[in-house]
Amino acid sequence: MTRSLLVAPQWIGDAVMSQPLLAALAARGETLTVAALPWVAPVYRAMPEVAAVVDLPFAHGRLDLKARWRLGRGWAGQFERAYVLPNSIKAALLPWFAGIPERVGYQGEGRPLLLNRRRPNPAEARPPMVAFYRALAEAPDAPALPPDAVPDPLLHLPPERVRKVLTGLGLTRRGYWAMAPGAEYGPAKCWPASHYATLARTLHRQSGQPVVLLGSGKEAAMAQGIADEAGAGVQVLAGRTTLDEAMALVAGARGLVSNDSGLMHVGAAFGLPQVAVFGSTSPEHTPPLNARAEVIWLRDELGLDCAPCFQRVCPLGHTRCLAEVAPPRVETALLQRVAAAERELDHPVAGLRVVR
Repeated sequence: MTRSLLVAPQWIGDAVMSQPLLAALAARGETLTVAALPWVAPVYRAMPEVAAVVDLPFAHGRLDLKARWRLGRGWAGQFERAYVLPNSIKAALLPWFAGIPERVGYQGEGRPLLLNRRRPNPAEARPPMVAFYRALAEAPDAPALPPDAVPDPLLHLPPERVRKVLTGLGLTRRGYWAMAPGAEYGPAKCWPASHYATLARTLHRQSGQPVVLLGSGKEAAMAQGIADEAGAGVQVLAGRTTLDEAMALVAGARGLVSNDSGLMHVGAAFGLPQVAVFGSTSPEHTPPLNARAEVIWLRDELGLDCAPCFQRVCPLGHTRCLAEVAPPRVETALLQRVAAAERELDHPVAGLRVVR
């Protein structure tokens, strides 16, 4: 069996979208060790294809050249092949320092020496990411598979792990709603907090089930504001869980509402009924690949020539692409997706994952 090292991307959503690549590599007999930053590593621990995960000791955005050299040299002789998913030079240094014979990745910038099996950069500035990663399993000159030929990402958590997390918070499986109102990239990806509050209040009033707000510590204040406005039945967990726990909370929820974010992709990979509200980014680039997902994006409906702008903050100052998505519309879409998924519990549909 080929011993392979995979250098992971630094974003949660990108990590999820790389899973079909890992599945393809494992299926042909490669034993996979993933080197990932600590805030991404839990995603790979939820992939059965991965034999081992190494938490990288590097700071975000820093070269840490000496530390990379020491770590790479410590891996000398351990791997026959490496896959470098980020396009940066620093991501390609570890396999080079380790002397791994075959080093695979996209050309990127300045990497001819560091990578010796390079795929050409795609013609599209922002290609469908799952197919982009999956293409690294093919020969450098082989055409990439079309996006619809690449399987959807899948994650797995042991049911007892999910149960333990939920029990510790007084929750039961499919007995609560999950919302992820933040987005690491910036506010131009975020549905208004007041809309989340309106939806949370309505869901709790109509179902009697609590709503949990998930996210990072940076999003805790926003989540608290949503909870204060929504009133009873809303629990703020943003900044109060590990990523492992947040993933378990997503996996166990009745349904998920989010922006285009890492937790959106986590929900999709667990097959959760979900609604994803897109604004400055494009569902053609990073959609939630899940038959139970509903995407709401107003570019065509409102004739927004500015979308997608891929900016952190709306350059026009109005964020109409998000503000004009009314809470009742998201509620209707979510309840329809949940009802369809719950019917599958008794009558499973081929090709869909049943949420239990």
